[in-house]
Amino acid sequence: MSTQTFHLPDVGEGLTEAEIVQWRVAPGDDVAVNDVLVEIETAKSLVELPSPFTGRVGDILAAEGATVEVGAAIITIAGGEGEPDSDIGQSEHGEKAAEKPADDGAGAVLVGYGTGGEVKSRRRKPAEKPVTKAVGVVAKPPIRKLARDLGVDLSDVAPSGAAGEVTRDDVVRHAQQASVFRNIATPEAPAERELSIPVAAPAASAPSAAPAADAREEAITVKGVRKATANAMTSSAYTAPHVSVWTDVDATRTMELVKRLKASPDFADVKISPLLIFSRAVIWALRRTPMINAAWVETENGAEIRMRHYVNLGIAAATPRGLLVPNIKDAQDLNMRGLAKALEKLTVTARDGKTTPADQHGGTFTITNIGVFGMDAGTPIINPGESGIIAMGTIRQKPWVVDGEVRPRYVTTVSGSFDHRVIDGDGISRFIADVASVLEEPALLLD
Repeated sequence: MSTQTFHLPDVGEGLTEAEIVQWRVAPGDDVAVNDVLVEIETAKSLVELPSPFTGRVGDILAAEGATVEVGAAIITIAGGEGEPDSDIGQSEHGEKAAEKPADDGAGAVLVGYGTGGEVKSRRRKPAEKPVTKAVGVVAKPPIRKLARDLGVDLSDVAPSGAAGEVTRDDVVRHAQQASVFRNIATPEAPAERELSIPVAAPAASAPSAAPAADAREEAITVKGVRKATANAMTSSAYTAPHVSVWTDVDATRTMELVKRLKASPDFADVKISPLLIFSRAVIWALRRTPMINAAWVETENGAEIRMRHYVNLGIAAATPRGLLVPNIKDAQDLNMRGLAKALEKLTVTARDGKTTPADQHGGTFTITNIGVFGMDAGTPIINPGESGIIAMGTIRQKPWVVDGEVRPRYVTTVSGSFDHRVIDGDGISRFIADVASVLEEPALLLD
């Protein structure tokens, strides 16, 4: 009986490594072609890897939580017949299989092997796989990771799972409820640290006790989204000469428009927020100053400025996995309702951890809404491949001079950073002023 070895494939975007999040199979399980073997996390998304073989699971060669390089062996399947992974999977006899394109509809877009047909999920029942316990809490490793990312103490979460385990929805719901009271009291540091993955046995000379509860420092491995973000921001900061500008804006009429849209039957089924008007203002202003939407590109013949006559509008999203920047493709073609629906879909997808690499590819300009964190202004770093990023600060009532009188108005700050190789000061200033003008008078969008 032959044994096939499955190697970690390149799931696209030229990524070189991924983290093993959760195995969906165990040694001895029977699998068929397209059954999901494992869930991995790349720098950009969570991906389910389907089996290219039919057979019985032999050895699992990479532990959950481990970071594995593309091409590394991760699992063996005995008696494996089916569609081997061509460039990076081969049998124990070293026979490479013929290459076959992956099915776009299969869920995970994989480069280097194919799995014709639909991917079949093999989510394991709670009783089939031991759960990790800590302080009486039952939760799977991905749920524990989500809780750590959101700052949630699992012992405070009421479980709703069929086997008494804490689910993803339980953690998210608890985090949302806790955020309401975030500024009321500052909790003490936990006396005990929860271990979500097995700890290697200590050396003979090392004490067997757990790390001290009052340790003053803690090391966090930089990987996944955090590693990708750090590399991208460092490259951008040291490549593009950033220049930042900002201005205060009377957004009272924008808030009035938001209120009217919320009451409109045409928008009854979609979320409306000031971000919608801000996004429309940005698209309008980009049309008036198209260089903001251009990009600096290094070629073999020297540098060039590449004009884009379309807007793939990126929205910086703080997610449980870290900072992601999915974009709305061809946002310039959407009306107000269409843009509202696109923003809502983008937000829900990011919140649920379902943002794909394709969602983040090809952006031309980015918005970051720092107002949701109570910030007034900032100097954000440009997303690589773009020439500008704009930030909307919090909208709050302030005293404002109107017709010679001081009145309470809704005021925000619009700030942005731009690549000075592409855009001069007059264009930068004109763009920010245009966005501010629309926030002050949304009727300009009717032209």
